[in-house]
Amino acid sequence: MRLCDLPGSSMTLPSPLVETAARGPSGMRMDSVPEEVPVALSYNGISHVVMLASPTDLEDFALGFSLSEGILADPSELYDLDLEIETRGVVVQMRIAEARFAELKNRRRALAGRTGCGLCGVESLDQVARTLALLPAGPAIAAAALHRALAQLQQKQPLHASTGGVHAAAWADAAGDLLAVREDVGRHNALDKLIGALAKDRRDPAAGFALVTSRASFEMVQKAASVGIPILAAVSAPTAYAIRLAQEVGLALAGFVRQGRYTIYSTPERIET
Repeated sequence: MRLCDLPGSSMTLPSPLVETAARGPSGMRMDSVPEEVPVALSYNGISHVVMLASPTDLEDFALGFSLSEGILADPSELYDLDLEIETRGVVVQMRIAEARFAELKNRRRALAGRTGCGLCGVESLDQVARTLALLPAGPAIAAAALHRALAQLQQKQPLHASTGGVHAAAWADAAGDLLAVREDVGRHNALDKLIGALAKDRRDPAAGFALVTSRASFEMVQKAASVGIPILAAVSAPTAYAIRLAQEVGLALAGFVRQGRYTIYSTPERIET
């Protein structure tokens, strides 16, 4: 990763938290709130999408987004990555394999002239659910591992501890020991950052499970399954669409993971109760 010197650039990323004045029942005080900045993801010189994200671990975010959205099939297809810090936000310039860039250009050509979409890079209902491979069978983890990971996660969210306003996505091994944690104002962003961190560190997605501090929506299941994560545990509820996709691809989806409780909605054989 390199920071590019642009006109108006401070050469440093903004702080992920900001101190601001706030009034409460006891009067005025200073409060810590999470920062969010526009982050533009650009491939081979062409801007693809702008996301609002916490200004941390942006190289992980860019790689994870590229993998989870099917822009890249393998981390080796990302040749170079630069962060360009501007006064209005951050541009992540990526150089990717020509074959992947050609596919991305075809996708963008179909989107020309559109002003907004609920799912990035999607122009029709047929494109919402990408074709995903069935996840291979593997050894089950103990339900106690979910709670072990959750207990550790509560101690490894510095931004949330300071602001109370960000999500986290974590990766644990089969025993429930946390190996990676990423935070962001957006739950999808936090998961993409985690996916990028796993790819960067060459961790096997099938060797553990992901734990998120948000609800488990369709996109969260799709992102996890697309990179081979076999178990997704969430502290909140799943959606029905997420459950159906998890069942189709063989992903174990657990919701309401709290101390002493959890609910498994799909592929229960991956979790030993």
